[in-house]
Amino acid sequence: MAITNFIPTIWSENLMTALDKKYIAVANCSRDYEGEIKNKGSVVKICGVGAITVSDYTKNSDMSAPQAISDTVTELTIDKAKFFNFQIDDVDRAQCSPKLMDAAMHSAAAGIADEADKYVYSLYEDAGTKISHADASDGKLIESIIKARQKLYENNVTDSASVVLEVSPAVASVILKEKLAITNSADAFENGYIGSIAGCKIYVSNNIKQEAASGSSSHKCIMRTKRAIAFAEQLSEIDAYRPEKRFADAVKGLHLYGAKVVYPTEMVTLEISVKA
Repeated sequence: MAITNFIPTIWSENLMTALDKKYIAVANCSRDYEGEIKNKGSVVKICGVGAITVSDYTKNSDMSAPQAISDTVTELTIDKAKFFNFQIDDVDRAQCSPKLMDAAMHSAAAGIADEADKYVYSLYEDAGTKISHADASDGKLIESIIKARQKLYENNVTDSASVVLEVSPAVASVILKEKLAITNSADAFENGYIGSIAGCKIYVSNNIKQEAASGSSSHKCIMRTKRAIAFAEQLSEIDAYRPEKRFADAVKGLHLYGAKVVYPTEMVTLEISVKA
């Protein structure tokens, strides 16, 4: 890619497409609140409505006056800003495939996605319910998973299609070794997806939060609906330039984002201890 052929809009779209393919945590968030981000510190407003009252109907009788809808507003602050800045030497570009810059951009997308996923998983403490499992190898992991799903049912989360369980590779290994009732489907091509159990689609990510302990580690796995966490992002800047002291093409970009648990009752943190 010559610097003269760089079109920021097209490369921004390509980078965002590559990001979508890399995301796991972010892919399982609500992303209906984008498009209002200008810089770090911007606030995105998430609007909702209160519960609607359902009453008995009596034939030939007047209904009560229409219920006034009470709206709710939750603010999501764009508090994360990450950048990338790389160059490709003219000699390297001449000797390599013309797609070298494109490959570098995909690598940048992978790095950006990795950071955003880590941030989403860091919100595990904001879950409405926490369930601890002292030893993942005790053969009773399925019981904790079902317990977490039961809690969501009790919170009126009945649509299984919207529920996901996100686990670390170590926890996923235990699930697979115990041959728990995992079912596969055509969705197996999704990034990080390994099957479903207890009405939850299971995703594996290296970015699940872990805390080391004596002889073990605590893995902060999450079961949630896809609207439990809101995520908003903007690739606010992407520029191509020629470094003054190098014969090279360079690209730099700025990624702004934020995330917030907006429906804590639709999220359960499973703190699963895995022995070293």
